[in-house]
Amino acid sequence: MTTPDPKKSSGSSLDSKLEAEIEAALGDMSLDDMMDVSDTKRAAPAAAHKSGGGAGGSQREEKTGLIVDIRGKEVYVEFGPKSQGICPLDHFSEPPKPGTKENFLVDRYDKNEGMLILTKPGSVQKAEWESLEIGQTVEARCTGVNKGGLEMEIAKHRAFMPAGQVDVRHIAELEVFVGEKMPCEVIELDRQRGRIILSRRSVLEAERGRLRENLLENLEVGHQLPAVITSIQPYGAFADLGGMDGLIHISDLSYERINDPSEVVKEGDQVEVRVLKIDTSQDPPRIGLGLKQTMSDPYQEKAGAISEGDEVTGKVTKLMAFGAFVELSPGVEGLIHISELSHERVHKVSSVVKPGEVVKVKVVSVDHNNRRIGLSLKQMTSQEQSENFDRGEDPEMRKLKAQLSEKFGELKGGLG
Repeated sequence: MTTPDPKKSSGSSLDSKLEAEIEAALGDMSLDDMMDVSDTKRAAPAAAHKSGGGAGGSQREEKTGLIVDIRGKEVYVEFGPKSQGICPLDHFSEPPKPGTKENFLVDRYDKNEGMLILTKPGSVQKAEWESLEIGQTVEARCTGVNKGGLEMEIAKHRAFMPAGQVDVRHIAELEVFVGEKMPCEVIELDRQRGRIILSRRSVLEAERGRLRENLLENLEVGHQLPAVITSIQPYGAFADLGGMDGLIHISDLSYERINDPSEVVKEGDQVEVRVLKIDTSQDPPRIGLGLKQTMSDPYQEKAGAISEGDEVTGKVTKLMAFGAFVELSPGVEGLIHISELSHERVHKVSSVVKPGEVVKVKVVSVDHNNRRIGLSLKQMTSQEQSENFDRGEDPEMRKLKAQLSEKFGELKGGLG
């Protein structure tokens, strides 16, 4: 009968992936470089059987219990007529009320007391080497940075946190964590090797999960709430609502025409957004947000003063095959249709106007309901002025004239 490999018998694909991440992060560094070997060897015999010897470890059971009493610094919980437990009072943000139900993690069973020793999910415990277990959330301090992650200190022992376990998002400058205390989960504990691996990411993900559930229960279209810009993409910006991200499409960032979201926001900006869409059929749910919807609409403020027949000045902002857009004031645009650019036939919009060019135009139509303003450039010039305007000789016409001149000699009349 062969002895099973503890890593293989865990049945978790996460273990192998995590182990690969740790090994990649440590690189050429030995455990002696990362851990206080002398301390860990002295402490190893104390309770080595608790660690399970490797990266796996059993998951602690989560149970729902009834709070029956608070005595001193301990909360007494009942799970049934013959099952009771105690949980430290400091695991609660505020003293719970007897008669209410809460979720607890079972750390162990105390035979002497006949009680389950409990932990409140998400609570940060004081780290003690003898009682450290995989799955515990403990407070650790960052003492330094190396190429693979953060050097940590917990229970007077050195520990390691791979860069991928520091946050739910990529952190470019890990140095900002040096000297900071942070809640972490023990994800690997091997007392014999003196190896402790921590994860801050798992704690953040658990907290985000709780926030996400609460957010989705209360979020409605039309709600306005604070958010933090987390990512900039060509099509828009993602914003953290506190538990999950929503997307602000580029068209909903500003009333003005923009080419890139970075013209309006940058990562880390705190903004107010409005919920435009909630799609719970997707996993994860998709939240559509608007930034410009929280601001006053410049079109409503300024376009009301524009009437058909007005002569106005604006700047060409964008050329399309069908015409040119002109900004009359911030957030207010009109369109010069290609047929209104010149009295002559125009084959290419760019042959008449250029982006950034300031033009004087006439307002030919106003549709405030659909936010459309029609403009005309040709109506600012007479037919005679347009005909006398030299736009240069068309290349195709020049080629045709050369061919005909070669065949028939000097041409006169319409093509001359």
